Amino acid sequence: MISTADFRNGMVIVLDGDLMQIVEFQHVKPGKGGAFVRTKFKNVLTGRVLEKTFRSGEKFDEARIEGQIWQYLYHDGDFFHFMHKETYEQLEVGEDIVGDKAKWMKEQTDVTLMFYNGRVIMVEVPFFVALQIAQCDPGVQGDRATGGTKPAVLETGATVQVPLFVQEGEVIRVDTRTGEYIERVS
Repeated sequence: MISTADFRNGMVIVLDGDLMQIVEFQHVKPGKGGAFVRTKFKNVLTGRVLEKTFRSGEKFDEARIEGQIWQYLYHDGDFFHFMHKETYEQLEVGEDIVGDKAKWMKEQTDVTLMFYNGRVIMVEVPFFVALQIAQCDPGVQGDRATGGTKPAVLETGATVQVPLFVQEGEVIRVDTRTGEYIERVS
């Protein structure tokens, strides 16, 4: 059991039977009355955001989530297939669990599968990935005070904005949290 004093951003607790991740929280001590905690949660399974207020010191069950490194193998249209790198065990994960993380996963990429009670609940991709540009228009220089950008489609199907000097076929590094171009990879 944990109390509101143990809250940390990113922590996952069981609230009303649902797995809720703490997005942000604030301890409030008013001049009159008891202290309380304002909390913003994100449902791990549905992605729904919920705001709740608790009395200071309330107790909750902390969800024991285990992360394991698995290798992404392929997508067959319905499921994403992963392989454990040590045991070679293979696992199918539905598109509803992978979600938009799929646009950053190419075959043979290591990802972290998050398990709760023996079931995959979430897929975490690395913060930075190197992907090849599959399609990109040539950049045209014009009258501008700052550097321009153009859309580029990556080998996984994701579209990112890249500087004008980046060409089709080059490999770039992308921040998967924001979807932003970081640099070219040599």
